[in-house]
Amino acid sequence: MQQKNGNGTFSSKIGFVLAAVGSAVGMGNIWLFPYRTGQYGGAAFLIPYLLFVALFGYVGLSGEFALGRLTGTGPIGSYDYAVKSRGKKGGSILGAIPLFGSLGIAIGYAIIVGWVVRSAAGALTGTLMNTEPETFFGQMSGAHLSSVPWHIVVVVITAAILIFGISSGIEKINKVMMPAFFILFLVIAVRVVFLPGAFEGYKYLLVPDWSYLKSPETWIMAMGQAFFSLSVTGSGMIIYGSYLSKKEDIVHSSVMTAVLDTCAAMLAGFAVIPAVFAFGLDPQAGPKLLFITLPRVFQQMPAGRLFAFLFFISVLFAGITSLANMLEAVSEAAQTRLGLKRKTAVLLAALATLIVGLFIEYEPYMGAWMDAITIYVVPIGAVLGAIIIYWVLGVTKVKEELMQGRDKPLSRSFGFLAKYVYVFLAAAVVICSFIYGGIG
Repeated sequence: MQQKNGNGTFSSKIGFVLAAVGSAVGMGNIWLFPYRTGQYGGAAFLIPYLLFVALFGYVGLSGEFALGRLTGTGPIGSYDYAVKSRGKKGGSILGAIPLFGSLGIAIGYAIIVGWVVRSAAGALTGTLMNTEPETFFGQMSGAHLSSVPWHIVVVVITAAILIFGISSGIEKINKVMMPAFFILFLVIAVRVVFLPGAFEGYKYLLVPDWSYLKSPETWIMAMGQAFFSLSVTGSGMIIYGSYLSKKEDIVHSSVMTAVLDTCAAMLAGFAVIPAVFAFGLDPQAGPKLLFITLPRVFQQMPAGRLFAFLFFISVLFAGITSLANMLEAVSEAAQTRLGLKRKTAVLLAALATLIVGLFIEYEPYMGAWMDAITIYVVPIGAVLGAIIIYWVLGVTKVKEELMQGRDKPLSRSFGFLAKYVYVFLAAAVVICSFIYGGIG
């Protein structure tokens, strides 16, 4: 049943892993993880976070990749396949939920990445350095249709990547953008080390306050951060798995993806937080950190114009690679369900993303949209994916797929972790997301 959509496969393991990392590494790594680490006990927070990353990477990512490779299609076709394996109908309807989540995030994400492009251009021309950050951000986001050209640029770039296909588009661009992301952030992190006062930022990130481990909220936030950071949302990783060769070891690739995603989050923390502390600013999370606090840092930093440009370009790479994954899931569904050619499907997905996005460019509208999608739709889609993979399709079938391209047997605990730990934690993510108004 593999590769029914005719989109081809990733040509190399490293290409696949970098594409998966590109999907996983996004704004949450940059504007939320560093702040949340300091907020919940510094290095103490890393203990539950790394435990959840290990579990979700080993079982969650592996399961989504396996389902995609087994069926050769995205969430609609994959869920339909799993449900039909039980002699039932309606799987395609369930698969539409996480797919809508991907489209919903893509709509808001394209707007934010447009702000990133505009900020990079502002750094390059000097406008960002000579304008109050609040004013610059207000010009981008404070009025309806205030950033349309930049918004369009982002959608056009993403569509162009997807039109070139899997190996020539997604894989090639991730082979460039992901290494560049790490290199650029490393350069910024090294520069930040030499800022007077940066040490307080490292203390915020690394000095443990073990008392936080006694708080259930610390574990809940670590769980949410790990879950959404790895993009186990029942959609995007399934579609990338559908383009994976049977020769590849899925479990190993999943572990590599989790490790690199964690490295990206840590690197972002070492680049962002110490710089914020060096200038006595507030390290609060969200768009304000990215578009107001950090520009203020760059305005005061020697060679700040250069480092602002490098920073926003690296964030752009993270944003584009994540957006490409979301739109690939949507365009693949248009290909397989509507019988469209790839180019037409990509353009249709891009156009839908842009048109809806134009109505919510105003920051309060965009924020409300993203809250609705990330608090309700995406978590529900994610838990549906976990149930479909390990309770409907079943652990035995998934393990058979995972052993394709793998010599070493899976751990004896894999089935238990998958069916009784991972699935119930995914359900807990949904419940906690409702209670806390979002946890990832």
